[in-house]
Amino acid sequence: MTMRLELAESPAVASGLLASAGAPLARVADEVRRRGTRFVLIAARGTSDHAATYAQYVLGSRNGLPVGLAAPSLSSLYGSGPRVGEALVIGMSQSGRSPDIIAVLDDARRQGALTLAITNDPGSPLADVADVVVPLEAGPELAVAATKTYVAELVVVALLSEALRGGEPDPGLARLPAALAGTLDLEASIVELAGRLAPAPACVVLGRGFQYATAREWALKLKEVAGVFADAYSAADYEHGPISLVEPGLPVLAVVSSGPTLAGLLVLLERLAADGADLLVLSDAAEARALGTGSLALAGDVPEWLAPIVAILPCQLLAYHLAIARGRDPEAPRHLHKVTLTR
Repeated sequence: MTMRLELAESPAVASGLLASAGAPLARVADEVRRRGTRFVLIAARGTSDHAATYAQYVLGSRNGLPVGLAAPSLSSLYGSGPRVGEALVIGMSQSGRSPDIIAVLDDARRQGALTLAITNDPGSPLADVADVVVPLEAGPELAVAATKTYVAELVVVALLSEALRGGEPDPGLARLPAALAGTLDLEASIVELAGRLAPAPACVVLGRGFQYATAREWALKLKEVAGVFADAYSAADYEHGPISLVEPGLPVLAVVSSGPTLAGLLVLLERLAADGADLLVLSDAAEARALGTGSLALAGDVPEWLAPIVAILPCQLLAYHLAIARGRDPEAPRHLHKVTLTR
């Protein structure tokens, strides 16, 4: 039950960060403005890499900042990291102990870059090589699968964007804890859907825009916790080839938000339904949910750019209950440990 209990802590974690993360992020924003920083590089692995994908969309759309994802082995193995002295370089790691992520920040700091560590352990080696540290304040996370720390990383990214923008905060931020808590009410429906999906050995997971990060993290949780071969795609990329694999009964899980991506996703979901795909749609938009053979409703009062923070919680719940329905132990994924030390 550890994973289940920890993901249920996400509303409280989000609430705490809304109160605590502002001060260190204001320091980052002030320094970015002082230096005239024009681009961001993020080093991350696994779940944190998906939070970095979210940052690409948030900081790109709301702050006009190009955001690149680091290739950590360039610093940790090849000793030839890129020139990043004029960037904001962010290391995202729940444990703060992965040597390759530490190497990226250490290299960046030696080049004179502004470095930021986002980690659940403010006493970690990653924090030691950063100019500014933002603790995730999620408390101990004992389950192998990261849940509440991923939500925390997304909240920190959102708050960084707000700090860089300045002015009055988006009122949607204050609604996040309640919206997260509300998704827990979907659990009975999630258990039913998990039972229906249990026989399928594989599925496709789709998202676009801000929700592309959600699709990637959802697929990871299905793989590592439930043992399902889940392949994640941007809905746009899916149409560039993989859509030819659709056949009747193929489970397709789609996370869909109201906004600029909705119209195109509706067209794609209609095509998939016509081809006989077994569609599970997670959305705040009723017209998207109506296309699914199964669906889950997301909160409609959260802005699109913040929707991934809420959407991931039912995805985590589905992975947990799907593991149980498939006779697997969600607390003991094969070959995995809580901290993975890649170099």
